[in-house]
Amino acid sequence: MKIAVIDDYQNAFKTLAAATRLKEHEVVTFQDSLKDPARLAERLKDFDVLVLTQQRTPFPRALAEKLPKLKLISQTGRNTNHVDVEACTELGIVVSAAGAGLPSPTAELTWALILASLRSIPQEVQKLKEGAWQTTVGTGLHGKTLGVYAYGRIGSIVAEVGRAFGMQVVCWGREGSLAKAKEAGFEVAASREAFFADADIVSLHIPLNQETRGIVKRADLDRMKPTALIVNTSRAPLIEAGALEAALKAGRPGFGAIDVYEEEPVLGGNHPLLKMANVLCTPHLGYVERATYESYFGSAADNILGFAAGKPVNVMNPEAVGKRK
Repeated sequence: MKIAVIDDYQNAFKTLAAATRLKEHEVVTFQDSLKDPARLAERLKDFDVLVLTQQRTPFPRALAEKLPKLKLISQTGRNTNHVDVEACTELGIVVSAAGAGLPSPTAELTWALILASLRSIPQEVQKLKEGAWQTTVGTGLHGKTLGVYAYGRIGSIVAEVGRAFGMQVVCWGREGSLAKAKEAGFEVAASREAFFADADIVSLHIPLNQETRGIVKRADLDRMKPTALIVNTSRAPLIEAGALEAALKAGRPGFGAIDVYEEEPVLGGNHPLLKMANVLCTPHLGYVERATYESYFGSAADNILGFAAGKPVNVMNPEAVGKRK
């Protein structure tokens, strides 16, 4: 089969074990990102299989209808909200999705962002290269309040590290999440308002879906301290459109550490947050480390090899199996 791996920004696929497992097939990787369905359809028109890296590229009906040769979409991870699965089913395109990302890499990046922001590490590194020595005074963590919004797989690790640093960890989220936080010995905020108002750092770890889109409002951010830091290593649309930039410009919260954006990739430095001195930005690095890539693309290879053997696995739309020859 002819397989396309798209949005492989670092050209990493060829270095993974999954590439060796698929050596009997023709695999082509693309490092750039095409969002226009017509241009993407032209690129993918001759492929039997498409490997999607996370949610980097949407797969709408308009694209599916232009790919008559496509038989399988192998999704890295289990999230298929960006794929029109109904359209794929009607057209006979099998969608296989599997593989849970490891929670630790994103939790690690969260703390890297917190520490880099509070201790001005990027600025100090650059100043040292320019010949200067100690140009800022940092902020420590001990005794500060860490607000963890959603005590889940990632949020729980972030909370434990905060406790190890001697911070007061306060959680907010759904009832089930808060019950787990209490069981682990963490404090639950008295109210949503108090959660945002009292925290020195608020870190978001909420899954993005229709219910959580825009769940963090401008009013929430306005309650934060002028000295507080908002951290988002989850998904940008969790914060209502335009609220983050406006709040940071207004000075509540005073600082931001951001790994995710409404439209990705962000190229040419073209995003308002990148132009703000009080914001530290990284290019969605949360899950981008080798063990996670091996896991995600290993599952994608499982999907492809199972399909090639006539035994599809991890199928999200079983009605599509066998419809397209």
